[in-house]
Amino acid sequence: MLPGSIHMSGEALSGAEVKGVCEGLVGGTVRLLSLRGCHLSDRDFARLCQGVSQSSSLVQLNLNLGIVSSGARVQQLAQGLHANRSLQSLFLHGNPLTDTGLALLNPALAVHPSLVSLDLGDCMLGDEGISLICGLLPPDGAKPGDHIASMLAVCVASSRTLEVLDLEGTGLTNQSAQILLDMVQNYPTPLKTIILSENNISVDLQQKIADLLSEGEEEDEGEGQEMDRPVREKATKPGPAFHRVLLASSLGDSLLAETEM
Repeated sequence: MLPGSIHMSGEALSGAEVKGVCEGLVGGTVRLLSLRGCHLSDRDFARLCQGVSQSSSLVQLNLNLGIVSSGARVQQLAQGLHANRSLQSLFLHGNPLTDTGLALLNPALAVHPSLVSLDLGDCMLGDEGISLICGLLPPDGAKPGDHIASMLAVCVASSRTLEVLDLEGTGLTNQSAQILLDMVQNYPTPLKTIILSENNISVDLQQKIADLLSEGEEEDEGEGQEMDRPVREKATKPGPAFHRVLLASSLGDSLLAETEM
């Protein structure tokens, strides 16, 4: 789990747990909050929405699978979204919003300055709801641009399989490139290539990112060679055998340790 992220699924949340989540939201330490399928009281849901309204750090909110279960909760979420300015992704899949609920949310969604990803799948929407969604779409086919860079960096940093990220011609600037540079510097990822051509990004920043990715590949190759060496030595060197064990931490960092067997 990444720093600044809270993930819960199918749990019954106590008042104390919700209070802790709200403190993280208001304190600016929570970036990703996922309460998928969790159960909490109406009072605690209202407190959670108040925390969302005061958060300046939250970029992704997952309330999938029945959490927004009443008109009152829809109204409270709308109020929280109306005051929030940082959220970029909102997941409401599997909530019984109906067209009436979406109509309550729509004013807050329409004026939100940062929201670019919205999941309303399986929300019991009809023709009116679809019309409201169409009204939220940018009329000029706007490219993603810098406003999704933070959200994208968080997602990429959490991946343990992504090796190539193609962002060619997506309206990015040096601001996005700096975020990606910080990600590569501070988080261990399997990324080997980031394509940034046809964007307004300086050659210097692109080169720095490429150099860091190259260093990561060289380190991986070096570790592979180190792990192979004891096997070759074992066949020719008498005496007790040494085995090199690769231990992976929760953040994916590699740690080599030798043990005498």
